[in-house]
Amino acid sequence: MITSLGTGTRGPVQPHVSGELPGLRSAALLARQERWESRARTYPRHLPIALAEGAGSFVSDADGNVFIDFLAGAGVLSLGHNHPEIVRSVARQLGTLTHGLDFPTPVKDAFTQAQLSMLPPRLRTRMKVHFCGPTGANAVEAAIKLCKTATCRGGVIAFRGGFHGSTHGAMAVSGLVAQKSPVHDGMPGVHFLPYGSLGTYPTGPASRLGPQACADQLEQTLTDSLSGVPLPAAVLLEVVQGEGGVVIAHPEFLRRVRDVTRALRVPLIVDEVQTGCGRTGTWFAFEQYGIEPDVIVMSKALTGIGIPVALILYDAALDTWAPGAHIGTFRGNQLAFAAGVETIRVYRRDDVLGNVRRRGEQIANALSELVTDPWVRDVRGRGLMWGIELACPDDGRPAPRLAAAVQMHALRHGLIVERGGREDAVIRILPPLNVTADVLDTALAILIDAVHACTAQAFANSAEGGV
Repeated sequence: MITSLGTGTRGPVQPHVSGELPGLRSAALLARQERWESRARTYPRHLPIALAEGAGSFVSDADGNVFIDFLAGAGVLSLGHNHPEIVRSVARQLGTLTHGLDFPTPVKDAFTQAQLSMLPPRLRTRMKVHFCGPTGANAVEAAIKLCKTATCRGGVIAFRGGFHGSTHGAMAVSGLVAQKSPVHDGMPGVHFLPYGSLGTYPTGPASRLGPQACADQLEQTLTDSLSGVPLPAAVLLEVVQGEGGVVIAHPEFLRRVRDVTRALRVPLIVDEVQTGCGRTGTWFAFEQYGIEPDVIVMSKALTGIGIPVALILYDAALDTWAPGAHIGTFRGNQLAFAAGVETIRVYRRDDVLGNVRRRGEQIANALSELVTDPWVRDVRGRGLMWGIELACPDDGRPAPRLAAAVQMHALRHGLIVERGGREDAVIRILPPLNVTADVLDTALAILIDAVHACTAQAFANSAEGGV
């Protein structure tokens, strides 16, 4: 059993795993899932457990094993599992009104004003809000449609390594080739350019270009009359590429992108689905770069505990579409609005953004020892969004088998982490934003031990086919 928020009369909860994974009950549920659910499921293939209960930064599986959850619903659970104050706010709303389409309601108005209040001051008075279907991908689709409508243009510039969702349009502007290859006739007019990142560049062809050259390519593509690329409806990017392996935009690159797009009157869409709501230490990641996007895409962490809602915030000058131009039956989720209002109240009262910055420094200090490991190509992150990139020391190739081994070693010792990046060779952590220093210390000790243990084994195995 997990007591509320990881503490109780028995003292702090600690991760503990007994026996093999999956346990008998989890194995039975996984087998039923295999029998009845779509082959498209992902997480249980790499993390073979069946979840039963969650509280704060912890989850337990069907066999009573307890894990620190640093996947956190792929970043959805900004305040952890079942934060009691948010649960109470949702329970109160449950007896009042649950579904309201796009009618105005008191709680929706409170949510709207709360979101606008979190914008940088210069943006608050000129931005509008559109509620989408309850996924980040749907909000990306809405942002693209808005920009196409407002500009009367059709193309979109996206960046290598970016990920924006799995719907038809969102997939078309994402860099993951394996996902889109089986789906023919994708959305036309999408052009991918290299992404100018900070520090050690991720493994792959983009690593040969610095941030200045990447920005130059964008400017040349949009201004050269023989580039073959018409002026697009929008430029779309993530400030930190999440699924791409925690790849952080270089300040010079991002500011140049904003300067170029503004000069050419091309709307800049910033996808803050994973970075928004404080994940990197400011409410929006773009705030750390001093830029102002035309459109901001938000979802994931808006409600603190995973109740779905998605929206775009955009410059009122773009508000040219007709009634019904982008709709969704569940865009009026009153439970999500109640949760979102309470989430912002808790953020402000508990200085959650300050905690993100302090815990980010704690992670940076703890993981710094890993950079001496020959199999660790890079350690990078902002706030509570971090990645450890693993690569073969001989030739620099990504090491996905090693990353899978680290992920499983951590799971067996009570820590859930994610993988991402090119060939899934980056170990990713997305802790709840209110994680405590003690819980973080415990998790980092497990993670560091997992990396050391698995890289030591990799040396022994490298002569037999590598990792």
